[in-house]
Amino acid sequence: MSEKTTKGATQRTPRAAPRTARTSGKATKGAAASATQPASATPEVPLSLDEERQRQAVRENAKRVIRESGIGEMLRTLNHNALQERGWFEEYDSGVIMKWGTGYTRRHIWVDITGDALRFRLLPHIKCAAPMPACDGEYHSFTRETWRLPGALLRELHRNYEHPVAETSED
Repeated sequence: MSEKTTKGATQRTPRAAPRTARTSGKATKGAAASATQPASATPEVPLSLDEERQRQAVRENAKRVIRESGIGEMLRTLNHNALQERGWFEEYDSGVIMKWGTGYTRRHIWVDITGDALRFRLLPHIKCAAPMPACDGEYHSFTRETWRLPGALLRELHRNYEHPVAETSED
C-alpha cells in the first residue's frame, strides 16, 4: 500500500491489482507469475464472437442458479459466522470456490454449475449409496428439484465445511 500525506495526516490509498490475462475463463495461480513475463511468453488467445456468447451464457446461467438456489447467501453467511470473514471467493464462469486458511491449513469448498445442477466437488471417493445427493465419485450433484428441498443444500454445505478439500501446498 502506498502512503499519502496531507497536512501532517497519513492516509493509505489502495494500489490497483495487477491485471492478469485469462485464457480459459479460470484464473490460475500461475497467471500472476506469467504476468511479469514478456507478452510473447503468454500469448492471449482472442475468443470468437460465438465462443464469447457461449461463455457469457454460461456465466449468466451460473449467476441465476446461485441466486435461485440460495447457495451464494449460504456461503456468505458461513464466511461471516463461522470464519469471521477470513474466507474469500474466487468466481469462475461456471461456479465459485470459497477458500479459507493459509499455508498448510488452506481449505476450500468448490461449487460448480452445469445446466440447472449444483455440483460440490470433493476428493475422489467411492460412490455414495445415499439417493440424494447424486454421487459420481467426484461430485455431489443437486438437480433443480433436489436443491429446492428444505435443508438439502445446507446439509451438504455443512458436510463440506466440516470435511473440506485440502489444497496441496505450493512449496
